[in-house]
Parts: sequence; structure tokens; C-alpha cells
Amino acid sequence: MTVTSTLDRTAAAATTTARWGYLTVCIVCMVMIANLQYGWTFFVNPIAKEHGWTLAEIQFAFALFIALETWLTPIEGWIADAIGPKVVVAFGGIMVAIGWTINSYADTLWMLYLGAAVSGVGGGAVYATCVGNAVKWFPDRRGLAVGLTAAGYGAGTALTVIPIQMVIANYGYQAAFLWFGIAQGAIVFVLAWFLRGPEPGETANAPPAKVAQSTRSYTPVQVFMTPVFWLLYIMFVLVSASGLMATAQLAPIAKDFNVGSVVILAGLSTLSLAAIIDNLCNGGARPLFGWVSDNIGREYTMAIAFGLGGVSYWLLSTFGHQPWGFVVFAALIFLTWGEIFSLFPSTCTDTFGPKFATVNLSLLYTAKGTSAFLVPVANLVKDATGGWHMVFVVTALMNFAVVALALFVLKPMRARLMQQG
Repeated sequence: MTVTSTLDRTAAAATTTARWGYLTVCIVCMVMIANLQYGWTFFVNPIAKEHGWTLAEIQFAFALFIALETWLTPIEGWIADAIGPKVVVAFGGIMVAIGWTINSYADTLWMLYLGAAVSGVGGGAVYATCVGNAVKWFPDRRGLAVGLTAAGYGAGTALTVIPIQMVIANYGYQAAFLWFGIAQGAIVFVLAWFLRGPEPGETANAPPAKVAQSTRSYTPVQVFMTPVFWLLYIMFVLVSASGLMATAQLAPIAKDFNVGSVVILAGLSTLSLAAIIDNLCNGGARPLFGWVSDNIGREYTMAIAFGLGGVSYWLLSTFGHQPWGFVVFAALIFLTWGEIFSLFPSTCTDTFGPKFATVNLSLLYTAKGTSAFLVPVANLVKDATGGWHMVFVVTALMNFAVVALALFVLKPMRARLMQQG
């Protein structure tokens, strides 16, 4: 063995150790911002009881949070690509703390909306930067790496479901907003300074990927002009909207199904148990399906996941009026929805290259913001039809439509584009 080959192997081992370390930091940061979205459902009914605001009025704050979390990420992603992840993630931690502090003092809808907007900006800065860092460090395991990062966001709330509910019950929802907001933001701020992106050529020794990847790096303007991007955008909106409806409405649905407060296991109510399992399924789906897509391809994995998702909505509508039926089929929805946050970013970077990965996947991530404005519509449909059945029918059809688009439209379009590159 030559000295050169020994040095190469040593450098490769050091790079492997380093990239897993940076990925771990990103995962913890994502755990710290998970409550911004997935803990929201526990605040909805207490806010309504305290102020007498309608669910639609309160859920507009959730829609505003999702919109700001997503629509500003192209700017945040561009900054992260230009100067690195440290400053952007640190900024996000500060905004997260400020946003939930505002929520804790909000006594008007407009103040609640301001808190949602500020926390949305912070959450988006952390989310986009961490996902962008993952796709850059792991060209060989892009789906798995993004899935693990996104899993922190999807499953992180499972750690605090019971503590948040206890604080709300004993000290009020305002205290929960304040204490958790400051603690989570502070941890993100500290961890931000341990992050960095790979230097040019630093990942050259990574094993070859099993899926097709573009040899060209598209600029954001070029990405914006391709039909493939807009097809991905439409697909993202359709699946994201269906999942966000379930995410934001879990507590109201359980209440309307008369199962939310039923104690079913170890002193846990149906809603509490469902929330824990749902977040674990939501988080676990991301590395699971990301890993699957690394091996069998992005489009085939989309078809499997979203096809099961469409069936899941029908099952919850049919059997969710029983406590265990609610727990099981709500969990299945989360298991077959959360993977969009590993499949779409990895597909985007495979197609458009790694150089501008953070800003390009952030452009696609704005689809989540667009889909968020369908969440209050679900309440309107429910009120108009007298139940959740029609909402579930629509969400199931949205998932089946994306299955067809993935197999018969996206797959050939992406193949042609990458042949051109």
C-alpha cells in the first residue's frame, strides 16, 4: 500500500466521521423546531376556549406560520449556500424563541399572527439550512441523510407531547409557549456554531449513488424555468396539503369523533397516544422511505408511499370513530405522508445538482407554504358537510393523483432532462 493511498483512506475516514457529526447536529436542531408545527394542535382548543376565536381564525395563524416558514427559505437558502450554515441557523434559533414568546402574550388575533410569522421565519431558516447541508454531505445516501434530518422535525415532538400537555393543563398554554420557545431557540442558537458545509471535493471519496444524478448543477433561475420543477411543485402541494390537514386538525378530529379523551393505554388518552405514535411514524417514515428511494428510485418509492397514503385517509374516515382505530389509522397517515420531506429534496438535488442545492430545494419547499392555505378550507368543508368524511375523500384522491403523476409523467420527464445535462 502506497503512502498516497494510505493518506487517501485516512482522509476518507475523517470525512465520513465528520459528515455524520454534522448530520447529528442538524438532526438535533430539527428536533428543537419540531413543536412549531407538530405541537401546534395542542394549543388550538385552549386558545379557542380562552379567547372565543373560531377554529378557522386560529388555524389561519398555522397557515401563516407554514407560509413564512417556507416562502422565505429561498432567500435563507441562498445566504446559507453563500456564507455557510452557521449564521443562518443561529438566526433561526433567535427567531424561534421570539416567535413563541409573542404567542405567549398574544391577546388579539393579530398578535397571534405576528408570533406565527416570526416563528415561521425562524423555523424555515433552520429547516432549509439543515436539509441543504445534508444533501451536500451525502451524495451517496441522499435520501437517507435527508430523511434522518427531516425525521428530527417529524418525530421531535414525540419527546415533548406529554410535557407540553402537562404545562398547558397546570400553568396554561401561555406558559407552554414561553418556556418551550425560549429553551428550544437557545439550544438551536448554540448548536449552530458547530455546523459547516463540505469544502469543494471533500465528498469525492463517497461511494457511487445507486440512483441517477445530474452531472450538471442548475442555477435557481434555470431550475425555475424547467417543467420538471413545476411538476414536482404541484405534486408537493397535493400531498403536503393532505398531510397538513391531518397534522393541524388532529385534536379537533379526535374531539368530533368522540374519542380524544378516552383513556386506552397506561393512563394515556386516545389523543395523547395517537400524538406520540403519529410523530414517531412521521419521523420514521422519512429515513425509511429515503433509504428505499436510494435503492429502488424516487418515483417508485413515491408511488408506494402515496398509494398507501390515499388508502389511509379512507381507513381513518371509516374506522376512526373507535379509539384504537383512530390511533392506528392516524398513525398510518403520518407514516405515508412524512416521507415527502425526504423524497422531494433528494429528487430535487438528484435532478438539479448539489452546488445550489439549498436554495433550489428551498424553492421547491415553498410548495408546503402554498398547501398550508388549504388547511382552513378543511374546516369550511367540514362545517358545510357536517363531518370530516368529504375532507378525507378529497385528501385520498389527491394522493392517488400524485401516484399517477410520479410514474407516468415525472419519471420520463426527469430521465429526459438528465440525459440533456
